[in-house]
Amino acid sequence: MSLGRIFDIQRYSIHDGRGIRTIVFFKGCFLRCKWCCNPESQSYQIEGDIGRDVSVDEVMAAVERDRVYYRRSGGGLTLSGGEILFQPDFARDVLQAAKLRGIHTSIESTAIAEYEKIEKLLPFLDVFLMDIKHMNSDKHKAFTGQRNEKALENAKKIAMSATELIIRVPVIPGFNAMVEEISDIARFAEKLQGVEEIHLLPYHRFGEGKYTSLGREYPMEDVAPPTDEDMQKLKRAAEKVSNLRCQIGG
Repeated sequence: MSLGRIFDIQRYSIHDGRGIRTIVFFKGCFLRCKWCCNPESQSYQIEGDIGRDVSVDEVMAAVERDRVYYRRSGGGLTLSGGEILFQPDFARDVLQAAKLRGIHTSIESTAIAEYEKIEKLLPFLDVFLMDIKHMNSDKHKAFTGQRNEKALENAKKIAMSATELIIRVPVIPGFNAMVEEISDIARFAEKLQGVEEIHLLPYHRFGEGKYTSLGREYPMEDVAPPTDEDMQKLKRAAEKVSNLRCQIGG
C-alpha cells in the first residue's frame, strides 16, 4: 500500500457528496485558482504543521469510525484537495480499501490530468464530483493558471465510464457569475452521457484568514460573494438551457 500526503481529515461533513461523509483533503494541486479556499492544499510540500504523510490503513481507521452514520444517511468517504490526481496511486489505494469495506466513495476533482490517472480510480468510485469552472480556456487560465481543454475532454471520457458523474461549478463574481457563462457550462454538461445533475457552488470568503497565516495576500479581497438572488438567477439560467437537475450548493 502507498503512502500519501494530506492536510486534514474532516468528519461529519454534509458537503462534497450525499449523506454524512468523511472528507480526506490531499496536499498538492495543479491549479492556482484565485478564489481557492484551501490555499494550504496547493503546495505538495509540508508547510510548518500543515501536512503529514499517512498510510492507507491510517486513513481508513479514521474513516471507519463513522460507519454507522454512513449507513443511516447514505454517506461515506470523499477524497478532496488540493487535487487528488496529484497523488493518483494513493487515491486509488484509499478508494479500493473503502470499497472492500463496503463504504460509499466519492472524489472531488478538476480532472486536469492524464486520463490514465483518472481511469485507475473509476473501478472503486461511486460518484465523481467534477468541477467545470469555465468554457473559455483563456479566461480559465487567467484565473486558475491552467487551460481547460484537457479537463473538458476528460469529462466526456469520464461520463462514459464512471458510475455517476455530477458537474459542479464554483460561481465566482468577475469570472463566471454571468447567465451566459453558466448557460454555456450547463449546455456542455447536458451533452455528457448519463449526467443528470449540476451544482452551483457560490463563492465565499471562508478561506481568507488562511492566506494571512501563510503570509500570502488574498487575491479576491475586493470581490463580494454572490447574493441569493444572483444564485437563483443563475440556477434558472442553467435550467432554461438544459434538463439537468440544478441545485445551489453541493
